[in-house]
Amino acid sequence: MQLRRADLQELHCITPLANVPSIVRFGILCHERARAVDHISVANAEVQARRASKRVPGGLPLHRYANLYIDARNAMMFDRRHQHLDLCVVRVSTDVLDLPGVVIADRNAAAGMARFAPSPQGLVLIDRDVVFAEWWNVSWEAKQMRCAEVLVPGVVPPQLLLGAYVSCEPVRFRFNALDLTEPRVQATINEHMFYR
Repeated sequence: MQLRRADLQELHCITPLANVPSIVRFGILCHERARAVDHISVANAEVQARRASKRVPGGLPLHRYANLYIDARNAMMFDRRHQHLDLCVVRVSTDVLDLPGVVIADRNAAAGMARFAPSPQGLVLIDRDVVFAEWWNVSWEAKQMRCAEVLVPGVVPPQLLLGAYVSCEPVRFRFNALDLTEPRVQATINEHMFYR
């Protein structure tokens, strides 16, 4: 079934806790811009190599988009579930879908079969039942589709941040100890998101 905008409460960015102060200050940066900022990456090097050589049809090189997941409880999070004490999921307003140049990818944007369309109309490319499925192990394609992305040119502005999910109380304690300039960015425990 096609994803409708009403199905979305928020979008997600998986990041180390150490990056949150920078994200609150500057926003979620595209790969190209993030190189100029001290940060920690949890990205898969092999996937990043594919992304480096890919261009969105009719758009920018992939590394010039900040990428958000439709749902962060996906294959990337599963691969990093043992790092949960150092990670959080930044929650982003769906208002980002209305920014100029935003593109929807029906799966991981680095995948060879990825389809792209302008936002918000491109949400029709997303299979709601697959992207919000509890598991994706039915097929390799389902695993890729579970990682559907919203691609934002340059930066996701900090005013669109809603908060963050963390895996447990000790991580929320560390999150609350971060030097954040924006007190509205609070952490909520969501064990399920982190496969706990």
